[in-house]
Amino acid sequence: MIDIHCHILSGLDDGPKDITQSLHMAKIAVAEGITKIVATPHFNQHYENEKKTIVQDVHRLNDALQENKIPLQILPGQEPRIYGEILEDYEQEKILTINDSGKYLFIELPSNHVPAYTESLLFDIQMKEITPIIVHPERNQQIIENPDILYNLVKKGALSQVTASSITGDLGKKIKKFSLQLVENQLTHFIASDAHNDTSRPFRLRAAYGAVQKEFGLDTVYLFQENAEILVEGNNVYKEEPQRIKSKKFFGIF
Repeated sequence: MIDIHCHILSGLDDGPKDITQSLHMAKIAVAEGITKIVATPHFNQHYENEKKTIVQDVHRLNDALQENKIPLQILPGQEPRIYGEILEDYEQEKILTINDSGKYLFIELPSNHVPAYTESLLFDIQMKEITPIIVHPERNQQIIENPDILYNLVKKGALSQVTASSITGDLGKKIKKFSLQLVENQLTHFIASDAHNDTSRPFRLRAAYGAVQKEFGLDTVYLFQENAEILVEGNNVYKEEPQRIKSKKFFGIF
């Protein structure tokens, strides 16, 4: 398995504090069946992890993994919080696309709303031939209340990634049900751990794929897993026509 969203680099954000903790996370990932991880440190008002720093730390961790004979490969990535000057900073080599391919860029939204300029900015990103990937939309309060917001963004070319712990129910029954609705309606394209540690924010990727298989079958699991592989290779991911979440069905969960 490939985990495309993980805070495994130490000392950069709210992930592991030191390399020892990173290696501990790596061992847990391997035990779960993960072979590659995209390291995605935060880039926001609290953590200014620029491309150069991330790439250096990825090399450092890969060297440590080899020294400790842990069969895991770390790839460079980043989790930027949405802001108006993101493309300018991309041109200045501060912003990092997934695996530095120049093809896919994570975008984190605030937890309680979707900024008014989001659609315009995602359009501008796509005009640079970069596909934006909205991370954990199932945890955004405005999208939960109005799923058509995500539908419109996906319809216009954005992709999305849900968190494994959302699908397993670790973040609550409501978020689990909403996450499964995103899967059912082709509104999400990847599942990733967003792991920060081995306790409060673990991987849970295998369990999430198990839940998806139970609900939608093995083909859907293969779709998500193949998309993760395609993503890190910088190729075109597989996506189906998105569908609106039916309001009666959705609002019945609250």
